[in-house]
Amino acid sequence: MSRRKKQDAARRESTRQFMGINGITNYCIQTKHGDLVFFVVKPTNISVLSGASVSARIFALMNVIKGVADIEMLALNSKESFEDNKNFYRSRTEAENNPQIRKLLEKDSAHLDRIQALMASAREFYILIRLRDEKESEVFPYLSRIEKSIKDQGFTSRRANEQDIKKMLGVYYEQNVTTEQYEDSDGDRWVIMNE
Repeated sequence: MSRRKKQDAARRESTRQFMGINGITNYCIQTKHGDLVFFVVKPTNISVLSGASVSARIFALMNVIKGVADIEMLALNSKESFEDNKNFYRSRTEAENNPQIRKLLEKDSAHLDRIQALMASAREFYILIRLRDEKESEVFPYLSRIEKSIKDQGFTSRRANEQDIKKMLGVYYEQNVTTEQYEDSDGDRWVIMNE
C-alpha cells in the first residue's frame, strides 16, 4: 500500500482502531493481543508512614508482583495542570500598570496554587493483567484469585468496570479528569430513542 493510501486509511480509522482497541467490555479492553483487565488500587499516603511501614508496603507490593506472572502496573497523574494559566497570570501581572488589577491577578495566581496543592495527591494506580489464551470459564475465577491476592497484601483494590476503563483512557490520553459519564460515541447522550 502506498504511503498516501496508508495516511488516508489512518485518517478514516476510529479512535479505538487507532489505539488498537477492538472493544471495551464491563471488565476489560479487548485487543488483538489479548484482553486487558485492570484493577484499580487505592493509593496509600506514604508521606505519613514510618520508614518501616514504607518498607512493609514495598514488600507487600513485591509479593503481589511475584504472585502473578503477567502483571503490569500503570500510574496516572489524575489532576489538571494549571502551569499555562499560572504563566499567563505571571506575565500579565508583570505587564500590568494598575496596582489594583495587579493585586487581583496575584490573588488569582495564588488561588490556582491552592487548588493545585489540594490536588497534589490525585494519583490513580492500576494493576493490569493480560489475558491471552484463557478459556472463558476460567477467566473470572482467575481474576478473583488475583483480586484476593492484592487484598491479602493489604491493598484496597477492585476490578475496573467499563466506566472506570473509559475514565482511565480519558485521563491517560487527554488528561480529562472532569468528565463524569463517558460515552461510547460522541453525542450519545443527545440521541433520543423511539421518536
